[in-house]
Amino acid sequence: MNTFTAEVFGQDPKIVKALKVANNVAVTKAPVLIVGEAGVGKKTLAGFIHENSTRQGKPFVTVDCAAEANQVENEILGYRDPETGRFIKGAFENANGGTVVLVNVDGLEDTFQKKLHKILGELTDYEIDVRMVATTTKNLSKLVGAGRFYRGLYTFISSNSITLTPLRERVGDLEYIAKSIIKTTLGGAEVSVQEEAMNKILSHYWTHNVKELKAVIENALANFEGTEVSAEHLEIGEKKAVNVISEDDSEGIRLMSLKEAEKLLIKKALIHTSENRTQAAKILGVSIRTLRNKINEYRGDGNSYFVNLR
Repeated sequence: MNTFTAEVFGQDPKIVKALKVANNVAVTKAPVLIVGEAGVGKKTLAGFIHENSTRQGKPFVTVDCAAEANQVENEILGYRDPETGRFIKGAFENANGGTVVLVNVDGLEDTFQKKLHKILGELTDYEIDVRMVATTTKNLSKLVGAGRFYRGLYTFISSNSITLTPLRERVGDLEYIAKSIIKTTLGGAEVSVQEEAMNKILSHYWTHNVKELKAVIENALANFEGTEVSAEHLEIGEKKAVNVISEDDSEGIRLMSLKEAEKLLIKKALIHTSENRTQAAKILGVSIRTLRNKINEYRGDGNSYFVNLR
């Protein structure tokens, strides 16, 4: 395991085993399903698989399936521009010869799941060769059993499944990765970390795993000076969460109506918290009652994701 991989994923036996599976499957053409909580490194592992395959150097295209349904379908399959009439290629064509990553694959609308499964079986007819990697925070097998995910698509993407263990369940990795992030944040400077500071990190419940850990440390040490990191430097609040919407996502939201943007934010928060409504409400900054009312409103509109929400 190279240094970069260790610094990103850790050295816990469960993680080492997951990386060995990733290494072994990378040299094949088989689809891969990566399962794990938000921020644990699923997209990073997808990139690791791509870079360690014969597709290295070829296109690596990601699509967030938690976005608005029509947008997702357009991104994957392509669409014709209504103004110019020009066809805009989708992920499959753009990634020909490379890898397509379907992030939050459980966010796909029901009808499109079946359509996508059919298309995946026909890609060779169009001389399109892509490696499929899908990521999810959910137990898709249970969703299939509950009729909330199409069995055919699940069978296709899950022939090789890799699970990444939450960071809080790997205390040794938490300390190792935290020190690596601190060193990187401080430009590689050799600094020591006080025991009290490390205990503060180890005792925190990292809801969004490495993503949250990195964001909190970088923010806390933005103006750091000295050779020793103390507990006072680390402004870690109780179960403090980071924004689950990236800058790239926000660019797309500006093109939506306020109502659609609100619906998308709620959907993404639920997906990233594995449908834990209490955590989702905290991330969104609303009461659990307000979130419940919004979910019921979207159910009434017939939105399939909210209709099927447990």
